Amino acid sequence: MGRITEAVKHLIIINVIFFVAPQLLPNLGLDSMFALYFPENEKFGFWQFATHMFMHGGISHILFNMYGLWAFGTPLEQMWGKNKFIFFYLSAGLGAGVIYTLVNYFQFNGVYDQLINIGMSAEDIKNILTTGSYNDSILQTVSSEQLNEFYATYHTPAVGASGAVYGILVAFGLSFPNAKLALIFFPVPIAAKYFIPLIIFGDLFFGMTKYSIGNVAHFAHVGGALIGFLIAWYWKQNQFKRWN
Repeated sequence: MGRITEAVKHLIIINVIFFVAPQLLPNLGLDSMFALYFPENEKFGFWQFATHMFMHGGISHILFNMYGLWAFGTPLEQMWGKNKFIFFYLSAGLGAGVIYTLVNYFQFNGVYDQLINIGMSAEDIKNILTTGSYNDSILQTVSSEQLNEFYATYHTPAVGASGAVYGILVAFGLSFPNAKLALIFFPVPIAAKYFIPLIIFGDLFFGMTKYSIGNVAHFAHVGGALIGFLIAWYWKQNQFKRWN
């Protein structure tokens, strides 16, 4: 994997700046400005589809993502060139944000329609989203888990470069399918062509079930992986040259 390449280095620097700035300037509300909020939330802005991929929720979050960017992004930039790599990285990150938002929008509207169908007004629903409280009588139609997720979807912003990194991971697997990879908690080397689909399937499983641990945007990971696969596969089929 060698030394760090130019685009990877600059992307890591930008991510570190975005991580440190809100802590040094807490009164500017940079977290709210740049994280990706649900479109119905008053804090939402279209620029957040781009900016959220440079924000992170904690030191372990940014360290993990920047390690992935360096480890898997470096050989891709060496192969593709700087401009092509940057285009790929940003495309995967944007795609991750869009797909994550679309999935949330579908799930949110499903609960919203259920509440409307039992006679609740838009104002009543707004009160649930504002206060998080509701009349227990609606639990006959909508579960408490659905209502909690409904509330969390509205209020919880998405941050992180994980979607872009997942795109990079998929492209790495397509380019170097026999490279051996391993997880820290499962240190058994597995070929990338088996290892990477397994990780993505795990995100898909956790995103569609109640078994997810912690506040993880699984569908952002899946979205970034999907966009990364489509772009990398197309380039591989058409033998795109380096973009200087």
